[in-house]
Formats: sequence, structure tokens, C-alpha cells
Amino acid sequence: MSNLIDIQSQIQKLQKQASEIRAREFDATVRDILSKMQAFGITVKDLQAPASGSKKGRGRPSTKAEAKPAVSKRKNAGKPVAAKYRGPNGETWSGRGLTPRWLATLVEQGQSKESFAITS
Repeated sequence: MSNLIDIQSQIQKLQKQASEIRAREFDATVRDILSKMQAFGITVKDLQAPASGSKKGRGRPSTKAEAKPAVSKRKNAGKPVAAKYRGPNGETWSGRGLTPRWLATLVEQGQSKESFAITS
């Protein structure tokens, strides 16, 4: 079994090897990225723009209308939702999204989700 000094020496050696590999591969990676940018007509400005969720076209937007981010039309968008479930330690869950761990664990133990429902 190796002692601490041997392990630290190995770590230093591996870190040096990793930085040498990174230095060797850096230029090739930059060249590859630049060639792909040229092939697809990608500019630095494109890389700095926020990514759009649109799958239409899979490239740069062709019109100004497509470039605008989607605005939610729901009146209550972004407002918090009242809790529908409360756990034994005061944890709460609105009932939306993934089931929290505390509730999933209790359900796995045989308790029902409805037993934690908050009644007004």
C-alpha cells in the first residue's frame, strides 16, 4: 500500500501530464472549432447570443420575428403556487414538477401521497 507522499507524487505527475496533453490538443481543437464556424457561418456574436428554444430551422433565425424570445401569454406566469402537500418536518410541495425526495421516500415506505395533502 502506498503512503501519502507516494500518492501526492503520483498526483503531481498526472497533473503535469494532463496539462501537457491539454497544451498539445488546444491548438488542434481551436482549428477544428474555427473550421466549423466558417462552414456554418457562425460568428462570435452568434455564440454570445442567448440560445433560443426554437427547433425550427436549427440554425440562426432568418427573420427578426423568429429572433425574439417567446413571451408567456399566461396572466399568472411566474407567480408562486400554493403548497398542496406538507411533510412531517414542515416540507411543502405544490404538486407540480418532480415529486420531492421526502415525499417519494414516504410513498415507498407505504404511505399514501394523499395523506400529506393540505386541507384548507
